[in-house]
Amino acid sequence: MRPTRSSMRYLAIAAVAVAVVGTSGCRWFKKENALYAQSPESRPLEVPPDLDRPRTDGAMALPETGGSVTRSGTAAAAAAPADSSVSFSAAGDRDAVFGQVGEALAATEGVTVNSRSQVLGTYDVSYADSQFLVRVATAQGGAVVSAVDPRGVAATGEAPTRLIALLQTALAQ
Repeated sequence: MRPTRSSMRYLAIAAVAVAVVGTSGCRWFKKENALYAQSPESRPLEVPPDLDRPRTDGAMALPETGGSVTRSGTAAAAAAPADSSVSFSAAGDRDAVFGQVGEALAATEGVTVNSRSQVLGTYDVSYADSQFLVRVATAQGGAVVSAVDPRGVAATGEAPTRLIALLQTALAQ
């Protein structure tokens, strides 16, 4: 059996078609994208939408309500305002005023300094059967000397009021 001319023709067409498809690869199915044609270093960076904005979850955070007795700085000025009967403003650097307060406490009769912390700006004192802290904090134009109770709020009572008045007099000299 000899192949016919028409079958040879179909066989040749099929061979040419297979050769064309085989050499073209997937070019017919390939999508052209200019971003992927560039080198990886020059492609634009894709950032997820939630990462291109700054965090705002802590922007309106409220201050803590129950403070520590050992806090210093501006919290002391807020806990005991300068015009209160258990606080006063003093001119000078906080560390210098802290030293002056220590000398005045040592010279005041009936005052026992249980402990002190210059870093925190506090003296733990006992005076007239009361125990409280004398705190020296930085304020605008100087320092604030105040009496605070163990909760960190302005101390109440006769003993803190009297001791703060004595300290104010001693530091004014």
